Amino acid sequence: MRYRENTRKGRSNGNALLFLVMIGFCILAIIEIIYGQVQIRMQKERMALEEENRQTVQELKAEWDQLKGGPNVGTESTVEVGEGKTQTNESEKTLTNTEQQDTAQQSEGNPDAQQAAQPEEAKEPEVDEKEYDMQIVFLGDSILDSDRENHGVASLISEGCNAKVYNMAMGGTTAALLPGEQYNFEEWGSRSLLGVVNAILGNIKPDIFDGYRAGEILKECDFSKTDFFVIEYGINDFLSRQIAQSKYLENGETLNESESHTYAGALEIAVTLLKERFPDAGILLIPPHYCQIFEDGKYIGDSYSLDYGCGTMVEFARCAGYVYSQHKEDGVIFYNAMEESGIDAYSAEHCLEDGIHLTEEGRKRYAEVPIRLILSAFYPEE
Repeated sequence: MRYRENTRKGRSNGNALLFLVMIGFCILAIIEIIYGQVQIRMQKERMALEEENRQTVQELKAEWDQLKGGPNVGTESTVEVGEGKTQTNESEKTLTNTEQQDTAQQSEGNPDAQQAAQPEEAKEPEVDEKEYDMQIVFLGDSILDSDRENHGVASLISEGCNAKVYNMAMGGTTAALLPGEQYNFEEWGSRSLLGVVNAILGNIKPDIFDGYRAGEILKECDFSKTDFFVIEYGINDFLSRQIAQSKYLENGETLNESESHTYAGALEIAVTLLKERFPDAGILLIPPHYCQIFEDGKYIGDSYSLDYGCGTMVEFARCAGYVYSQHKEDGVIFYNAMEESGIDAYSAEHCLEDGIHLTEEGRKRYAEVPIRLILSAFYPEE
């Protein structure tokens, strides 16, 4: 009899324990569900906040573009003239991407500011005592000019190649001459790729680069020691809506344009001039990378779809590839940033801060291939 009572008590205790375990599992499940819902709600709030921030950035960008005249890489703008045509707005043409210009304008007419701007004692220029393996000169637009001191593309390549770098890139510039600009050494006024190259060669007065880092480099760099020239242009040529890809059309016809006023022609002239003067220097050509274009905060197309009348951006990139193919036996190498940088429609959110300029992650991705190409060309036996 006592055995049966003990057995019943054991079963009762077992059932109670099982019941408590089941309750515990239910409580855990409820907690997990509640936690999941909280996570989902937080994720939705985060995404909504990111979208709100993105829209705010686009609105600010649109307001800035309206003030400055367009979405160019830099501040050079165009205005419409008739159907499908544009011309440069001369009042907006001056680039404003240097602190030296701003300081000069602020101190002009202000004796106190001018006196404050004068150092009490002239400081000795800092001497870079680091030993480098090579010297690289960069020619380009704001893709190379942006964040030049803070993990910019040029500085990342400098670190990866242990190279002494002279970064002559200037935001807002094109490879080709703009309509109205003449290939005339006596009256030269273009800061384009052709302007920088002719300044390096001493063909034009360097005054037009005063206030830009490029102007300082022209005075301090021994270009004969250059191992590689890196040429990166094309986005502004496309955005100008005025520069043709090439003088020569696929149907065999020829545009009534000089080579210097076309993207491919400007690259060809620049490569030829640099190789003639510096035959032992390598040249790395970089065409535009993948971009997304916005107007008034609205997406209007990307490198593969948008055509302002002179072709898509990817077609501009192919023109650069053609120039490379004509000179690859002369020490010219090619970085197809449009397809090899890892920046595309899927990664644009993380790699592009405004559809065009590179984020920190974008710059890191962008710089990987040039580092590999330059090292392979500099150490071919390895």
